[in-house]
Amino acid sequence: MPRYLPKSIVCLREGYSLRLLVGDVLAGVTVGIIALPLAIAFGIASIPSEVAARAGISPPAAGLFTAVVAGFLISALGGSRVQIGGPTAAFIVIVFNVAQEFGYDGLCAATLLAGLIIVALGLCRFGAMIKFIPYPVTTGFTAGIAVSIFSTQIKDFCGLAIPGDLPGDFVGKWATYFAHTGAYNPWALGVGVGSLLLIVVVRRVAPRLPGAILAVIAAACAVHLFHLPVETIGSRFGDIPHALPVPRLPQFDLETIRRVIPSSITIALLASIESLLSAVVADGMTGYRHKADCELVAQGLANIASVLFGGLPATGAIARTTANIKSGGRTPLAGIVHALTLLFCMLVLGPLAVHIPLATLAAVLLVVAWNISEVDHFRTLLKAPRSDVAVLLTTFGLTVLVDLPTAVGVGLVLASLLFMKRMAEVSNIQAITREFENNDDALELGQLKDPNSVLTRDVPSGVEVYEINGPFFFGVADRLKDTLQQIERPPKVFILRMRRVPAVDATGLHALEEFHAKCRRQGTTLILAGVHAQPLIAFTRVGFTDLVGSDNMTENLDDALDRARELLRLPAVPHPPGSAPEVARQAARNRRRPN
Repeated sequence: MPRYLPKSIVCLREGYSLRLLVGDVLAGVTVGIIALPLAIAFGIASIPSEVAARAGISPPAAGLFTAVVAGFLISALGGSRVQIGGPTAAFIVIVFNVAQEFGYDGLCAATLLAGLIIVALGLCRFGAMIKFIPYPVTTGFTAGIAVSIFSTQIKDFCGLAIPGDLPGDFVGKWATYFAHTGAYNPWALGVGVGSLLLIVVVRRVAPRLPGAILAVIAAACAVHLFHLPVETIGSRFGDIPHALPVPRLPQFDLETIRRVIPSSITIALLASIESLLSAVVADGMTGYRHKADCELVAQGLANIASVLFGGLPATGAIARTTANIKSGGRTPLAGIVHALTLLFCMLVLGPLAVHIPLATLAAVLLVVAWNISEVDHFRTLLKAPRSDVAVLLTTFGLTVLVDLPTAVGVGLVLASLLFMKRMAEVSNIQAITREFENNDDALELGQLKDPNSVLTRDVPSGVEVYEINGPFFFGVADRLKDTLQQIERPPKVFILRMRRVPAVDATGLHALEEFHAKCRRQGTTLILAGVHAQPLIAFTRVGFTDLVGSDNMTENLDDALDRARELLRLPAVPHPPGSAPEVARQAARNRRRPN
């Protein structure tokens, strides 16, 4: 079926050139090098040491197996051209907690079941439903995950001599840290701080270079040459396997499956959300369109295969996908090459990886935590309507202090309740529509009877007029993203009428910001017409008014068309006597006359 046809086959059918091949190979190698230290760090951070010892597995190897197997399948079978898959930071907290509670076999059972759930979601065409998760919820739990990751890395970053594994809860971790503040290792702290500074400096001075790789190499060489007394991968976990393991089904029973069902649902939802968000970001950067349901099926199969090869849960990685695009990747071959590059590094460079200091990997994860925290977005949302701020802070707080499943569940319920409250306060809720032009539908809907209808106006060539009817909330915000793609040729001026939008929420604001950025990339000027008080206040508070420009914020459609003609350098069209803009201008002139 076309809906589930992988993009790898679609790209081959479209034709494949030598230029695409070179770009994909170079991008795949680059992203593979970037992903190497991340895969090792995510594996170590995801599985408690005692759990790994009981199960006889190597956490660094588990991270590498996941990146190789899942990364290959996500690219080969997925619905995105440029998606890079593998272990991600978002999973660290939940995977750690599941492994700590149920052991590694319980984690495998949860991941297998999650993979089946994701496949079922894709086959049932639930891919498009992800857009209904409000932006404050995703931002809240993402920022909460970042704080949780930061908390898990303090022990290795400072070299704290703490016996056994850390407590699973946030408060317990920090209580343990404060109780062992005098037990830090100055050499480990120095290596960690030096690695962190090197990554930050490389990112600022030469952002194209893989700062994490350079930090890992420099730290490993320093520790090995100067025999620094710091803990390394080899000293804690032993050697890294030099080959992929033989696929095997983990041992678990029906009782284990019953107990891990809540965790499986959380893993499935998180993997679906993150992979589709990553695909949406990639679409915005490349101009392509991903197949949401096909992507979910591929993600589910990749998670199942990852467990069979001794791996961890996997999903699409936004940072690595972005790096792939910026490096020149344009087809799924780049993701396949990325997985093969990791496999080569594991087979050839595995013996050298044991010298990597754990403090350096902790520094890498601290940078990752900062990147996924989206501090700027978090600050912007704090200026949003109070109801969205409540959802944001509730989701964030529960993610940090309780757990991710509770945070997402409560956040969604709270957002839904607030959404229903808003719906009770407003009426005339409709989807985003374009006003009809010269057809019978206009007569049926009474468009010609509306004196403010676009049908009664002279719209210049190169100008498109669209209108939003009803509150602009997270339920309809996604439709705006597809508007420009429905037009054969990008217009020079895009007028968005908002005369019937009584309210806008944070997701609507975010969608408008993305829409404005897309217009700018395509050389289109965005003009907003007829903005009401609540949206205007929200626009001003988050700075969207300055972004669009005061000249492009007009009171009505006629002023917007006048502004469009000015941009297109067309002669002004006089308004007939008695028309709304002419009446308003006459009233303004009368107010300025002296008594």
